[in-house]
Amino acid sequence: MKYPAIAFSSALLFPLLSLAHGPTPQKAKESVSINAPIATVWETVKAFGSIANWHPDIKQSTGDGKHESGGTRTITLQNGGQLLEELDYYSDKDHEYSYRLKTENVQAFPASSYSVTLKVLPGIDTGNSNVELKSRFYRGDTGNTPPEHLNDEAAVKAMNAFFKNGLDGLKQKLEK
Repeated sequence: MKYPAIAFSSALLFPLLSLAHGPTPQKAKESVSINAPIATVWETVKAFGSIANWHPDIKQSTGDGKHESGGTRTITLQNGGQLLEELDYYSDKDHEYSYRLKTENVQAFPASSYSVTLKVLPGIDTGNSNVELKSRFYRGDTGNTPPEHLNDEAAVKAMNAFFKNGLDGLKQKLEK
């Protein structure tokens, strides 16, 4: 070998680099079928700042009224914590919007960042709709040894529960 010192250094360095990686992005996806037409479901979920009207985990929500990229809302969770979220995409035509966490608050929710897409789609049966929530996010503590309440498992569990509770609340509101 022409450069044994480089080969030896590389052999020592690469295992160390593999130990020094940051967190991997996590994903969550939930959906629900609702016995209501798309227009009715969209009318309920499209007001970005009014999520508290149908999501049982949210005590209060306020928004700036903008239904476009840059629009914001503040949600107060039942545990008292607040999250500030910002719209990235909004389409009445496609019955869809995407938003992200603007200000981190790991005491309120165990994720350091997230992006979420909400989409209302036609259901299998005429007059039904499917609502889909999907997210990509990082755990609350992005260090190499996070505490249990801020690790990947805690973030995935919290996001899935938040989605499921919200979709169940939406279904209950629209099917009563």
